[in-house]
Amino acid sequence: MINRKYEKIVFAFFMALFMSFIMSFIISFINLGFVDGFVKNWFKAWGIAFVCAFPIIVIVAPIVHKIVYKLIVKI
Repeated sequence: MINRKYEKIVFAFFMALFMSFIMSFIISFINLGFVDGFVKNWFKAWGIAFVCAFPIIVIVAPIVHKIVYKLIVKI
């Protein structure tokens, strides 16, 4: 198993993996439709999206956590 100190990186990895997978499929389908070579184009887009998404999530997630923490009412 992975050490707990890497939790944020592991979270960012899987969040980037799933989000880029889903979003690249949706955008590829909107732009291309189900054409010949769709899967090849989609996986190419997914690879690019994941490479971008992972560092973005690593950087942005702590900022989002701080914003959410300030917006949530403390009872």
